[in-house]
Amino acid sequence: MHFQWYPGHMTKAKRMMQENIKLIDLVIELVDARIPVSSRNPEIDDLGKNKARLILLNKSDLAEDKWNDAWAEYFKGKGYSVVKVNSKKGGGIKSIQGVIQEACKEKIERDRKRGILNRPVRAMVVGIPNVGKSTFINALAGKACTKTGNKPGVTKGKQWIRLNKNVELLDTPGILWPKFEDQTVGLRLAFIGSIKDEILNSEELAMELIGFLKQSYSGILKGKYQIEESEDHFECLRNIAESRHCLVKGCELDTEKAARLLLDDFRNGRIGKITLEFPQDYA
Repeated sequence: MHFQWYPGHMTKAKRMMQENIKLIDLVIELVDARIPVSSRNPEIDDLGKNKARLILLNKSDLAEDKWNDAWAEYFKGKGYSVVKVNSKKGGGIKSIQGVIQEACKEKIERDRKRGILNRPVRAMVVGIPNVGKSTFINALAGKACTKTGNKPGVTKGKQWIRLNKNVELLDTPGILWPKFEDQTVGLRLAFIGSIKDEILNSEELAMELIGFLKQSYSGILKGKYQIEESEDHFECLRNIAESRHCLVKGCELDTEKAARLLLDDFRNGRIGKITLEFPQDYA
C-alpha cells in the first residue's frame, strides 16, 4: 500500500500558521500516544523554533502505560515539556494550566521586567488530523467551543479561544506533510485514522494491523475474537468475520466489514491498550 493524503486546505492552513507564529509564545503539540513520533508533523519543529514547546501525549488511555512513561522521558530528554492526557475523559487536563505557566516562565519574567503585567500567554495548538485537538481544547475550556468529530479534517480555519486572563489559545486545522519519506509512518497514521479511510483499502490495512498485533501482542486477537491466530493474515481476517457474523448474502464471509470492525475496535481501544512504536526505535 502507498500512503499519501495532502488536500489543498492543508497548504492554506500551513500558511496561516506561519503568518500567526509571530503572535505566539508557546506551541502546544498534540501527538497520539500510540505513535508519538509518527504522529508528529516534522514541519512543526521548524515552525516552532525559538518558541516554548509543550508536547501532549493524547489518547494515552489507548496506549500501554509503561510506554507512555517511556515516551514522556524520551521527549523530556529532548527539552520539551510533556503531559500525558486523555482529552475525552479529562485525564491530565487539570495540570495543563500550571505546565503552560512553567513552560513560559522566561517570557512571563521578561514581561514583568518591562512592566508588562497580566499579558496572557498565547499558545498555538497544533497536530495532525484526528489527533484530538478540538476535544482537548473543549476539555481545557470546560465547554464546547470548537467542533469535534472522529474523522480527520473537522477544523478548517483558525479560532482564537480565551481560556482565562492567563491563557489564550489559537486552534489550527490538522495538517500532514506533503510526502511521507517512510511508508511505515503512513501505515501507522492510517491505523489510527489520520488518513481518510475512503482512500484506503480497508482489508489490506486490517491485514497489516493483524501482522503487527500477532508479532507484538501475541494472543490479543485470540482473546478478543475467540479465533485461532492463523499464520495467514487473510485467514485471520476471515476468522474474525466468521466469529463476528460478518456475512454477505446470508452465508458468504464479508471480510471488508470484518476489516472495518477490526480497525474500529483498535482505534477505540476495544482490543486493549496497544502501542505501535517504541522509543528504542528512535534512540
